[in-house]
Amino acid sequence: MSASNDLESTEREALSALEAAPSLDALEELRVRILGRKGVVKGLVDRIKDLPAAERGAYGQAVNRLKGAIESAHRSRLEALKLQGEEPQGFFDVTLPGVPPVRGSLHPLARVTAEILETFGKLGFRVARGPEVERPFYNFDALNIAPEHPARDPAENFYLEETAAAAAAAAGGGGEREPLLLRSQTSTIQIRVLMSQPPPLRVVAPGKVFRPDTVDATHHFQFHQVEGLAVDEGLSFSDLKTCLLLFAKDMFGEDARVRLRPWTFPFTEPSAEMEFLCWVCHGKGCSLCKQMGWVELGGCGMVDPNVFEACGIDSEKYTGFAFGLGIERLTMLRYGIRDIRLFTDNDVRFLEQFE
Repeated sequence: MSASNDLESTEREALSALEAAPSLDALEELRVRILGRKGVVKGLVDRIKDLPAAERGAYGQAVNRLKGAIESAHRSRLEALKLQGEEPQGFFDVTLPGVPPVRGSLHPLARVTAEILETFGKLGFRVARGPEVERPFYNFDALNIAPEHPARDPAENFYLEETAAAAAAAAGGGGEREPLLLRSQTSTIQIRVLMSQPPPLRVVAPGKVFRPDTVDATHHFQFHQVEGLAVDEGLSFSDLKTCLLLFAKDMFGEDARVRLRPWTFPFTEPSAEMEFLCWVCHGKGCSLCKQMGWVELGGCGMVDPNVFEACGIDSEKYTGFAFGLGIERLTMLRYGIRDIRLFTDNDVRFLEQFE
């Protein structure tokens, strides 16, 4: 067989095989066998040196044309297989198992937050929200936190002086520029509610808060709180305890109990730390409650008259109570989570446990 006949035969066989390739894997095997470093075309190229000098030029040109035709056929078949998903157009194998959809789930913090809001909703509290970037008036002044109070220290807050300056300049304002900060408590929302609507009122304020704590297993620079506020004529400390007890029974069962220990907060007077009867051991002592029988979850108290006065509320006519819960702490206790960083690591293995 002459060299030209050999090339024609190779081209027919190669093009036919490429056209009939049933899948991407089969097509790749053909490409390696025909165009690879040890393939058919490489063998044809190696034959050039054995031909008479007068035939080498024409033969080399024919081999190059053959290689180009095969590469073009390979590209065409590759695109066709990609378009039809490696199977003939319209083909569907009914024997293949189905592909179940991936199920999502609520983040554990979102799940517990929703439960808390639902419980207080049954008690007549509506949800209120506010900005995460705040003025010191809402974060400190209106909450009766004095200028010399350590809670206002720059080392205890995320102040945004450049942002405040830029905002003041954009507004064309003059005078002293008040620094903004990331709110350190959701009590700021309570102040905004008090200044925007008259009593009586009941609100719960969930949201993220920010404090420059060193991140470890139990501390984070960003975490979540939910704070509650009720204002009306004649509200008393017993109303506060009754509200917390009803919340505890709905969240932890009918055996739940609440106790309040005297404490000090600038924005409430009298103030208390609230503790719930351990829902695992029911007061007997276990690892969850550190053998104490009670679990501390937040602070509470009667709204200080100075807070009412700062918000334009008549403190002689109205009284109110407020409380705050740490959502991460409650979630960690409920599910036995030992490291707060797991909430923000975005590890799917952790999140899949709460489907």
